[in-house]
Amino acid sequence: CSFLAGIMLLEVFLVLGTVIIYLLSKKKEESLPFKEGWWGKGQKPDTEEDTTIWPFKVETTEEELSDLFRRLDQARFTEPLENSCFDYGTNSVYLRKVVSYWKNQFNWKKQVEVLNKYPQFKTKIQGIDIHFVHVKPPRLPEGQSAKPLLMVHGWPGSFYEFYKIIPLLTDPASHGLSDEHIFEVICPSIPGYGFSEAPHKKDFNSVSAASVFYELMLRLGFNEFYAQGGDWGWLICTNLAQIAPNHMKGLHLNLASVTNMGFIHLLSILLGRYLPGLFGFQDEDVKRMFPFLKKGLYRILLESGYAHIQATKPDTVGCGLNDSPVGLAAYILEKFSTWTDLEFRNLEDGGLEKKFNLDDLLTNIMIYWVSGCIVSSMRFYKENLQKGIGTQKHERLTVQVPTGIASFPNEVMHTPQAWAQKKYTNIVSFHFMPRGGHFAALEEPELLAEDILQFVGKVEKEQLWRKK
Repeated sequence: CSFLAGIMLLEVFLVLGTVIIYLLSKKKEESLPFKEGWWGKGQKPDTEEDTTIWPFKVETTEEELSDLFRRLDQARFTEPLENSCFDYGTNSVYLRKVVSYWKNQFNWKKQVEVLNKYPQFKTKIQGIDIHFVHVKPPRLPEGQSAKPLLMVHGWPGSFYEFYKIIPLLTDPASHGLSDEHIFEVICPSIPGYGFSEAPHKKDFNSVSAASVFYELMLRLGFNEFYAQGGDWGWLICTNLAQIAPNHMKGLHLNLASVTNMGFIHLLSILLGRYLPGLFGFQDEDVKRMFPFLKKGLYRILLESGYAHIQATKPDTVGCGLNDSPVGLAAYILEKFSTWTDLEFRNLEDGGLEKKFNLDDLLTNIMIYWVSGCIVSSMRFYKENLQKGIGTQKHERLTVQVPTGIASFPNEVMHTPQAWAQKKYTNIVSFHFMPRGGHFAALEEPELLAEDILQFVGKVEKEQLWRKK
């Protein structure tokens, strides 16, 4: 009886607390200011920026390739501990196999043709060259127009992550999907990643990237568009929804992290397992989140060492990775193993070939190698995290744009809808996906494409963006 009374008292406090927080936060909703930066070398010139868009193709020279093979031939390996699998990171017995495949079977020239099968372009924005893939539908049914969709990758991925999902979105009918909505897909490389020029100045963060991509979409003539992202793409697209809410029709995410944790969040971590309904948790939330020490805290500590290094001293470790293709592969492959499924740590090969093939994995690594972008890609962590989590204006602002969330079971951290909707106030679609992890577009392109299509269908049918 006293236990029930305690719970009732707790509910009263929760309701009172929620009402007080609501009243305190009920001020005019601000939007995020567009960040007008200049990231080129030296002083900003007085002349107007050249807004030309020019075609781009991936090309590598024989010198670059012979240098790569020389480095692969001279690689030094350390014996792994017996029976350690991927528990200590990339297992060098398996790494030797990858390097052997890289030298003897991997056909980079063929992969360059694959990369160049979609039209690519560059344009200068805020002083740096921005690379993007831009794919239009091969055909459109009568009276239909393509919906522009911006898709943003993260680290240690690249624009190549989207190559398997692009045809499902630009030509859904040919792939057994509904063609009620057909997309024109724009996949830029984040500045400092792949073939986008790296910023030459400090402080290029997610808001800077969102501002650059907003300018890109306007330059391409898109006044209204959809945006999709996971990893850093989640944050960049979220910031873009905050900067230009009247231009974004819908935001689709396959990762939705909440950085501003309130009292209710903390209480739900303590009690959510026992009183899920009180906190709006579903059975699947409870399954994915608890016990929280094991599935939340320990997991974050186990898997975030790289982020701590990259948020503090990215250039130090980056120097080694930029000098050694084998080191670069070891560093990146470990993420493709663990972030696809944490259980893959217990396998000799890190489970890497269960969901991906070596050609795709090495193509992504080669994009980092030939562009020499690993250091600048890692700096993005420092620019976003150096001031501390929860300190930025964008973290305090909500998102009003209609939002769809595809929640994949093997994502490193699970965010329940009850948490997400504190930030994304207009969630129109939240789905627990049946399988898949962090690199959803590459691992489960059909599942992700179907979720994007149904989300856009809802937004369009009810013209939800007009009700923002």
